[in-house]
Amino acid sequence: MSVIIITGSAGLIGSEAVEFYCKKGYTVVGIDNNMRKYFFGEDGSTIWRASHLQELYSNYIHMEIDIRDFKEINKIFSKYSTDLELVLHSAAQPSHDWAAKEPITDFTINANGTLNLLECTRIHAINCPFIFVSTNKVYGDTPNHLPLIEKETRWKIAPNHRYALGIDESMSIDQCKHSVFGASKLAGDIMVQEYGKYFNMKTAAFRGGCLTGPNHSGAMLHGFLSYLLKCLITGKEYIIYGYKGKQVRDNIHSSDLINAFYHFQKKPRNGEVYNIGGGIHSNCSILEAIKIGEKLSNKKMNFKYVNENRIGDHIWWISDVRKFMKHYPNWHYRYNLEQIIEEIIVNSSKRWL
Repeated sequence: MSVIIITGSAGLIGSEAVEFYCKKGYTVVGIDNNMRKYFFGEDGSTIWRASHLQELYSNYIHMEIDIRDFKEINKIFSKYSTDLELVLHSAAQPSHDWAAKEPITDFTINANGTLNLLECTRIHAINCPFIFVSTNKVYGDTPNHLPLIEKETRWKIAPNHRYALGIDESMSIDQCKHSVFGASKLAGDIMVQEYGKYFNMKTAAFRGGCLTGPNHSGAMLHGFLSYLLKCLITGKEYIIYGYKGKQVRDNIHSSDLINAFYHFQKKPRNGEVYNIGGGIHSNCSILEAIKIGEKLSNKKMNFKYVNENRIGDHIWWISDVRKFMKHYPNWHYRYNLEQIIEEIIVNSSKRWL
């Protein structure tokens, strides 16, 4: 029996991975206790997705366990130890704003929970690849000090700048404001690297830009593109916080991200770090996302602008994915930005209305 353990298995990335690996014939053990409902209320609940996965796949085993509970996590790893082929850790507290309300909850999930999973992997399946869904917020607000140029609908960087093709893994993670969320994710990220380097384990931290897709339970505090389009379709007021709505984010479809994980799983490396996102291939400002969404949905966005930006929000972020593509040259994008937006509108509208 070949087993994959996926944390956050009812969330956007986790559930996409569940489908991917179930279709390949793996036994998938999903760990998810619907903490998104606690974070974001009913809008963020993933119970609908967990139920759907259990109906669809007989080889999916759903476990309502908290990753902070080492004893229970250890039982799962002990049971499947010799059969484990991948640990994909996508569970997290994912919001800047929410983290500031409950820093201890945020840190124990993002840092301690990650450590629990790493240690259980080391004890029971040390040769099993371990993938951590990290975030570009580990770089804190350093990107906001880049020499940006204001254009009509977005901020841009000079074409001759070292980051003109995106921000790579060499950017400093030190001496900056991360937000509480960014700091807790960085703690997990560093431990993933350390277990790879110190214990010679096959680990990787994928520092994502905006991860998106039709299965995202977007909420106001998390899930940029999903929540924006949800507001567009339902007519709910959307609030733009600061930077004139010209802040740029790169967007990668969850399917493309899981495919990247699969490439790493097949040829894993020790203690790696990859910036991963839509890159120069798929990115937009908030204003541009609204314009594309309005065109594809034939609806008008109801929004207002608030001058104060969110703490930790990047003005301009585009991932440089060339390091990953150099290591895994057979990986490529399947979705561009318009395809992502159109799929979210088409597939999610019935659920929202």
